[in-house]
Amino acid sequence: MTAAGLEEQSVKAPRSTHNPRDLKRWRQYLADERAEAATYRDLARRRTGEERDILLALADAEGRHEAHWLGLLGDEAGRPVRPSVRNRLLGLLARRFGSVFVLALAQRAEGRSPYAADPTATSAMAADEQIHEEVVRALATRGRNRLSGNFRAAVFGANDGLVSNLALIMGIGATGVSTGFILVSGLFGLLAGALSMGAGEYVSVRSQRELLSATRPTQVTLTASKELDIAANELVLVYRARGMTPEAATHRAEERMGLAACDCDPSFSLQPENDTSEDAHEQVGTGLGAAASSFCFFASGAVIPVLPYLVGLTGLAAIVTACVLVGLALLATGAVVGLLSGASPLKLALRQLAIGLGAAAATYLLGMLFGTTAI
Repeated sequence: MTAAGLEEQSVKAPRSTHNPRDLKRWRQYLADERAEAATYRDLARRRTGEERDILLALADAEGRHEAHWLGLLGDEAGRPVRPSVRNRLLGLLARRFGSVFVLALAQRAEGRSPYAADPTATSAMAADEQIHEEVVRALATRGRNRLSGNFRAAVFGANDGLVSNLALIMGIGATGVSTGFILVSGLFGLLAGALSMGAGEYVSVRSQRELLSATRPTQVTLTASKELDIAANELVLVYRARGMTPEAATHRAEERMGLAACDCDPSFSLQPENDTSEDAHEQVGTGLGAAASSFCFFASGAVIPVLPYLVGLTGLAAIVTACVLVGLALLATGAVVGLLSGASPLKLALRQLAIGLGAAAATYLLGMLFGTTAI
């Protein structure tokens, strides 16, 4: 072949100058960036106003990262690679639900970005990912605040039902009593515990909401300020007690008494549109909602240890089956809490499992001790 022919062949089929491992990694980055952008757009379709704009802005940022990897790959981008399992799951959840669970997962995904340790990613991209985590955290916090009160009652109720009734059944079973007695004890433990949890949550939440309401400032300053002694202006003390600096408190008092214009310093003035005092009430939840969640979830958790006895199992087989079923449920509740809190689902699931089965094992040993003593 002539030199001209060799030159023509090299132009048609240029040899790659990139490391194959780099190409593989960049293609995966490209697929993940595209998937994350699609997830944010899917979430934006279920939002309005500011939240929608923020999610679309995040999608645009992922698009800029996508362009970076396309620029590095050039003609070697090849066929599209499948996104990671995590990003495929995120996309599926975003399309189906668009809930706080998706934002919590997205928060964890942004926090585990590999760009900071990858020299082929720019420092701006690594910084973007860190900021994205905080943006998603803030968006997820809004959803967490809306469900945290009743969610706390639900998780606490389910976990308490699982652990307390398993411990009750194992403790009674270790004494050597009949299967029928164990079953009846478990059912009444379910009923008594669910009623107690529901009533306790209602009283607890109502009391906490009343306490929060008692701390909210009243509007007495609007009416009483007209009669105050200007020389001994105690209105200043009201605002200082609410946390204002002396300067801000003096300005607010003068404003209330008509001695200062309302637009002298807007930061000192009352701004009802920025009042977030209801957020604390949202986080606590409602009394009836917390009571219902606690009752239902305690009952749903407490029935699981009873199931083996309901289907006719006895002795060690029933105890082992109950422990396995409760263990799976504890893993599930721990994982859900981990997802919503942005922590490791596996770590919290294992923590729930260890605490729950540990308490049940202690009760079982005590039951054996008391059963032997009684005999």
